[in-house]
Amino acid sequence: MLTGRKAKLILLLFFAGCINSTFSLGQTTQIRGFVDGLTTYEKGKASFGFGEQDLFITAELHDRISFLGESVFKFTASTPTEFSVSIERVVIKYNVAGNHNILIGKHHTPLNYWNDTYHHGRVFFPTIDRPILFAANIIPLHTTGASIQGHDLGKLKFGYDFMVGNGLGSPEVSDNDKYKSITAAVHIKPADHLRLGLSYYHDVISKGANVHENVINWKVNQNLYSASIAYFGKKFELLTEGTLANNKTDTTGSKRTLASYLYTGYRVSKKITPYVRLDNINYQEGEIYYHKNNTTSFIGGIRYNINFLAVVKLEYQYQHTEIDGDMNKITAQFAIGF
Repeated sequence: MLTGRKAKLILLLFFAGCINSTFSLGQTTQIRGFVDGLTTYEKGKASFGFGEQDLFITAELHDRISFLGESVFKFTASTPTEFSVSIERVVIKYNVAGNHNILIGKHHTPLNYWNDTYHHGRVFFPTIDRPILFAANIIPLHTTGASIQGHDLGKLKFGYDFMVGNGLGSPEVSDNDKYKSITAAVHIKPADHLRLGLSYYHDVISKGANVHENVINWKVNQNLYSASIAYFGKKFELLTEGTLANNKTDTTGSKRTLASYLYTGYRVSKKITPYVRLDNINYQEGEIYYHKNNTTSFIGGIRYNINFLAVVKLEYQYQHTEIDGDMNKITAQFAIGF
């Protein structure tokens, strides 16, 4: 992660390289951007700000080879006048045959519908922000590795992902230990607008690994089991997902955490969609890998689509956590793509 002048220089060079490659090589390259502005009211105080600025690049280099890159620029909490650059995805895809592909690079781990479907452009999110299980680091958001993938196979439009990659706590360019993470996911689309999915993730996190800026003091054997139901029809929207995490250490044995959310919306007109979302995270006593903080949350909001790339959302959120107690917040967001 870079900050300040170095990040600005890299950004300028990156844009220059992208533009030059587009015109000199003649391949099909698309560069899109996404950003959102926010207003919040909490504890008697109103605040203004903006979220991540997302640079999203896709390129068709050959009839079988394509590229996807996603970089995020955001201000840091510790030094709010400086911004950091985060490379979220760098994926090279080779089409083997039909709808079967080999991918290599830094991926969004295909563990659930949300992480597999949405990128960092908030304009496409059904709510203002991600479900709480993401902020709680329940699932690994990214994996650097190689995968095989298939989609829209047969009458049920069966899809699969099988990935082998570096484990949690690894830097972007190498693995921090001898263990490899394994992800296996399948889904079907039995009807229009409906997707049902199951996934499994396994990793061994070494003692001393730095995961999400926390040093792990025990070797952790982690297994994640996830399921999802997604339906986005012309009127009704439903997305519900759950992840059961089993973290085993020699000190505490196996401890389970269940994280889930339920989103539903109803389009009352072409542009207006009221919605609600319920989140819940429950940790078993003795959990030492995750930051134990049992959480429940309710969100009620309304989404107004000006067009495909300009969306306004207004939300009220009530949240209760084991550590911090109750929180009430009102948030308005204007998200765009360009």
